[in-house]
This record gives sequence, structure tokens and C-alpha cells, in this order.
Amino acid sequence: MNTLSKGLMGSGFLLLSRRHLLPSLLALTAFLTVSSGCYLMRPNKGGGQAKASPPRVINATDVALPTGYRIEAMAEGLTFPTGVAFDSQGAVYVVESGYSYGEKWTTPRLLRIGANGQLVEVASGGRNGPWTGAAFFEGAFYIAEGGAMEGGRILRVTPGGQTQAIVDGLPSFGDHHTDGPVVGPDGWIYFGQGTASNSGVVGPDNLKFGWLKRAPSFHDIPGEDVTLVGQNFASVQRGKITGAFVPDGEATSHGQVVKGQVKCSGGILRVRPDGSNLELVAWGFRNPFGLAFSPEGALYATDNGYDERGSRPVWGSPDFLWKVERGLWHGWPDFVGGLPITEEQFKPPTKPNPKFLLAKHPNKPPQPAARLPVHSSANGLDFSRSPDFGHVGQAFVALFGDQTPVVGKSLHPAGFKVVRVDPQTGVIEDFAVNKGRKNGPASKVGGGGLERPVAARFSPDGKALYIVDFGMMPHDKAGAKPKEGTGVIWKVTREGGEK
Repeated sequence: MNTLSKGLMGSGFLLLSRRHLLPSLLALTAFLTVSSGCYLMRPNKGGGQAKASPPRVINATDVALPTGYRIEAMAEGLTFPTGVAFDSQGAVYVVESGYSYGEKWTTPRLLRIGANGQLVEVASGGRNGPWTGAAFFEGAFYIAEGGAMEGGRILRVTPGGQTQAIVDGLPSFGDHHTDGPVVGPDGWIYFGQGTASNSGVVGPDNLKFGWLKRAPSFHDIPGEDVTLVGQNFASVQRGKITGAFVPDGEATSHGQVVKGQVKCSGGILRVRPDGSNLELVAWGFRNPFGLAFSPEGALYATDNGYDERGSRPVWGSPDFLWKVERGLWHGWPDFVGGLPITEEQFKPPTKPNPKFLLAKHPNKPPQPAARLPVHSSANGLDFSRSPDFGHVGQAFVALFGDQTPVVGKSLHPAGFKVVRVDPQTGVIEDFAVNKGRKNGPASKVGGGGLERPVAARFSPDGKALYIVDFGMMPHDKAGAKPKEGTGVIWKVTREGGEK
């Protein structure tokens, strides 16, 4: 159903006399059929449909910012950068992932950015990326190792490059990985753990992603014991029947109980810096990629919404900014930002409404702090703390951009910029976006501006915002085609006083 259709249904279009009800319903049915057909027939025009080929042109003047701010490229030629961190002297470090969607493997690295953008390797990893971010605390770096091959880990890395896993065995073989981390005001290390699947059921989309061949028994794990309704899904092409929270090809039954674990899918966890006392903070997220604490000490997380793919596709799910409610389930896989997944607005065109997977929900899910655009891929974030930069207490969120057509259809590019979010009102405003009449990555709209912002982090003094730009990543029907050596670290500063 398109936007016009939903607007008509919500505007009193059906509040007619009984005499006119049947003809009007027939007319509405015909209208919706035509509208849905038009939507299905229109070509995909997401931001991923770009002709991107290195070398990448870099031009800071092609990025639009509010008056009084300036942006510069601090480091170029990076391969799949995902995070930035600062040591106790304020030196800048960047993490290269070592893995990208599209089954592209490189070497994960922690690099120090020196004078004139020179890159010095501090540490490197094996074939267990992606490294998805880093934080510095009490003399060491803490890195989230996504664990596509061997399972997720939290690594402790010294400035000399010595590496130790303080947490391992995290369920990261699937669609989403171990994310973060961030240091809390309590001195604990917080990190996110994504889900194995899109919406709780392993299926043909996971085979296309590549991981199901490597880990055929892998599946989602709840954060507490859950009881299933027993809904199963058939993959006609593959001849398999699969239920929720079980391996591919395994059916479930009504009343079946699946045991929960601390190391769960779709959770936010914390651990002491020495690796002790691993705890589950909250769960029921889909992919809590970005974590940050507000100036008041509240934990916030970005969350990538459902895609229109797989055995249980969901249509029109936005991304979210959550104020994390400790101890609570936040709704995945049966709610979309506090709304039941069974609502008509989440029904994919020509397909049935998604139904609940859980017979009983752990609690009533909270409402998100903000809803971000569908398929925009809300990733890394941070809060402004300094009047020298402005907008104190507001969140700056990197929108990686849509990955259509694999995740569903987009008629226009979504994301590819950094936005500013007021967590009190949910109001979202563009902060750093490519200049031009249309939104999208530089490889699509032209110029030398942003491609795919994946993280945003303020310097320790709060005067500069560093934007991690993953680089060129076009898509086709087969999936992502990431381009090595096209990543950039941007630095944004402001002239003037308090705002």
C-alpha cells in the first residue's frame, strides 16, 4: 500500500452511509489494487543504484552544513572504516572493518591518524571481521569484533598492539554482528549484538547473504525464555519448513519454549573492562549498531528496522533511536517501534500481514525516542556536549544509506548523510548532506562529498565532530559491491560562540 492509499484510509474515506458502502468499498479495492500495482511496477531508485568506481573524488565543498560550520577530509584511502576513537592525549584512531556485505574480506585494522592524514597501523586481526567500532578507556582500546567466521568478541588492544579477547562466543554469524562499543559513566563497556535474521526466521535471504552456507545451524537466540505460537514458513525454492528461533529447516509447534541466554540476538550487553560480570542490559532490538550516552547519562541506541525480504518480510519499517530501558524487551520480532507488526501498514504489497511469533510478550514494548527514514540505516551516533560546537544534548546520527534492492524497494535514496536528532521531541534535521537538488551518495548525485556515513563521534573536548565514511558501496540484484580504498574520515568544526 502506498502513502496515498494509507492517507485515504486514515482520512474518513470509509465513513459513508450504508447505501453507498459496498460500491465505495469496491471502488477503494480497485484503487488500492491499481496503486499497489503501480508501486510494484516502478523501478528501484535507491542510493545503491549508482555507478561507483575508484578512484574516489574528495571535495569538502560539496557537503552542505549549517551556517558557521566547516568540514574537511582528515584521512582518505581507507578500506571499509567503521569507527573512530581517541586516546588520552586526544590522538585520533580509526577502525577498518576487514569485512563488508557482499562477502568481501580484507584485514581488520586499528590505525592511528598522524600528521597530514598519515596512517600508522597499531593492531590487526584475522578473518573474523567486521570490526565495527572502538572506544578508549584507562590505557587501552576496546574493539567490537563482528565475528562472521568465528563468533563475536570484544577485544582489548593496548597502544602497543597486544590483543586479548575479554568476551567471546557472541552470536554473530548471521545478518548482523557485534557492534559498538562505548564506555559508560559507570566504567563498564557497553556493546550491541545484532540478530541472525531479518525478523526471527532463517530463510532464503540468509542463504543469499552467504552466511547460511558457513553456519547452517545458526539462528536467533532470545534474551529470556519465550513461548512460540508455532508459526512455520515454507521456502518453496528450497523445500524447507522453518519456524522462529530455530535452525533452517526445523519446524516449531504451538507452546514450544525456547530458552533465553545472556549472549542473545538483538541485545545490548555490558561487561567490566577486565572481562568479568557480563550482563544483558536490554533486548528486543534488531541491530543496535550505534550506542552513546547522553550528557545526563542515559543510554541511547540506533536500531536498523526490518527489511522487506526473507520468509517473513515487513514493509515500511523505519529505523529508530531508542532511549534504552534497562531490563526491558524492546519489541523485536513482533513489534515495530512500539507498534504491533500485525498492523496493516507493515503488510508487504501482494503478501500477507506478518503475524506474531511469540504466544506471550515479555512486556509492553516502549516507544522509541525518534523514528528515522525507512532503509536509511541509522548507525553510529554521539551527543554534543560542548557549547563551542552547539546543540548540546542533541544526537548526531550517521545514516549509512539504503541497500536496495536486497532489503526491499526504494523509490528515492534514503540516508547518506548525518542528521541531528532532539531526543526529547524526536525532531530530525539534516546536518551534513551532499549539495544538490536530490539526496544520495556522491557517486550517484555527483561531486566529491559523502558516500556512506557509518559513524559520528565527538572529540574528547567536544569541539569537533568526526564522521566515518565507509566509502563507495553500490548494489545490484546480487547484493553489495563495496569498493576498497574509498573510505574517508571527515572532521566538522564550528566558528562562533554558544548556540
